Amino acid sequence: MAKEESPFKADVVKGKVCLITGGGSGIGFEISTQFGKHGASVAIMGRRKQVLDAAVSSLHSLGINAVGFEGDVRKQEDARRVVESTVKHFGCLDILVNAAAGNFLVSAEDLSPNGFRTVIDIDSVGTFTMCHEALKYLKKGGHGRNSSRGGSILNITATLHYTASWYQIHVAAAKAAVDSITRNLALEWGTDYDIRVNGIAPGPIGDTPGMSKLVPDEIKSKTREVMPLYKIGEKWDIAMAALYLVSDAGELL
Repeated sequence: MAKEESPFKADVVKGKVCLITGGGSGIGFEISTQFGKHGASVAIMGRRKQVLDAAVSSLHSLGINAVGFEGDVRKQEDARRVVESTVKHFGCLDILVNAAAGNFLVSAEDLSPNGFRTVIDIDSVGTFTMCHEALKYLKKGGHGRNSSRGGSILNITATLHYTASWYQIHVAAAKAAVDSITRNLALEWGTDYDIRVNGIAPGPIGDTPGMSKLVPDEIKSKTREVMPLYKIGEKWDIAMAALYLVSDAGELL
């Protein structure tokens, strides 16, 4: 099957409203695009206005109902404002995708506590903050919900912390925290509020800024050699997994 041929019906998330942090670039933008192509209204959140505007323009060119909001997931006031702005603009919130992330290569010896804290704040604290601010809109019977069912949260992590990775101690720690947040919210909010909370942990994804900035070409070629299919993943693969998890097909997950 060609990558542009979705396995899902074009209206699989029709009528849904989703907010995607880090939705203006990389995996986040591909998720924004595929959600929009499959019927959702899309709000994207990011810190860089130029990137945000370009992403929204691209989504509009595809006929997608999209809006962008500037904001920093590390700041509770920004998280609250963007969540509230999304609900005000579209009338409700059905799906929250936490794809915002920070990364840079550095040895543990040369990593400052402030640098460590920055990535923790973006990835893990930012993820929790967005979830916390979105709760009253996502929970069953919540404000603006046109359904008696709860909404959905999807957190994007990584596989770095499953073993160990060179020069990524800060990111591995942050992603491990996100995995823990995901499991605990799935337990508490799934039970109490009918909110589905899932995570996707991508391995190396070839067509992303992360791969181009963090992985030299010679390592990319070696990475392909150890992959069972002799190729690294693509953003489309992750977006299809995300689409499944937030659709009705993923209701029991």
